[in-house]
Amino acid sequence: MQLSHPTAEVFIPDDVAVPEALARTTHLAVGAHQDDLEIMAYDGIIACFQQRDRWFSGVVVTNGGGSPRAGVYADNTDEDMMAVRRKEQKKAAFVGEYAAQVLLNHPSAAVKDSANTAVADDLTAVLEATQPDVVYTHNPADKHDTHVGVTLRLVDAIRRLPATSRPKKLYGCEVWRDLDWIIDADKVAFDVSRHENLQASLLGIFDSQVSGGKRYDLATLGRRRAHATYHASHDVDTATGMTFAMDLTPLIEDDTRTLREIAQEHIQRFADEINERFQKLSG
Repeated sequence: MQLSHPTAEVFIPDDVAVPEALARTTHLAVGAHQDDLEIMAYDGIIACFQQRDRWFSGVVVTNGGGSPRAGVYADNTDEDMMAVRRKEQKKAAFVGEYAAQVLLNHPSAAVKDSANTAVADDLTAVLEATQPDVVYTHNPADKHDTHVGVTLRLVDAIRRLPATSRPKKLYGCEVWRDLDWIIDADKVAFDVSRHENLQASLLGIFDSQVSGGKRYDLATLGRRRAHATYHASHDVDTATGMTFAMDLTPLIEDDTRTLREIAQEHIQRFADEINERFQKLSG
């Protein structure tokens, strides 16, 4: 598998040969930054953990050089932070027993540049090598430009593949915006109750972020717990953790659909639901 950036790498936690490790992938997550996978794609991680016939692989697109830093990391240069964050992501891959961890190491600017094909080229190469059944990525209503840029580049890459080689499912997941606002009929709700110790471990590995002033570990676990309780107003809790996603599979099945259209359709159905409730209750 040829990747465009000279510092790109493929880490295999169990030292299997790279082609074999990639080919065993059934669940793939494509995220913008180190720790995005562990926040948004735990459904895939836990679906594959300790399984012999299912394997999770992760792709981190950017190099992590622009991340905030404090404490022991306060004086780190961008190059220092890139090295720290790559190391943290590899630790997560080992703890989560990933099939492979791909680090593309692109700058964020490359992801947000629609004229730059390098990111889509690399993602196409990864998809061809892994041929996953399920792919997780950022949702189109996310408020981080780089996250949405990754999703756009990923859709481009998927559409380069023949129909028979495309994933069966594509999910847009939560990081920098919750998806609890989506109407219930549209929600993809993942029960992520299992292995809370593993969840805490995976999120806590990213010390440069957690001790650097962003408690993603507590916020992510709290969001999952809140979703589990607030998902159904008239039912007792059946899960202790839930994450929500948009089903972006129509983008795989119909190349004329756009990510913008799907986002707008969700927003419109949300607005319609609110208006219908007011009409019903206002008389």
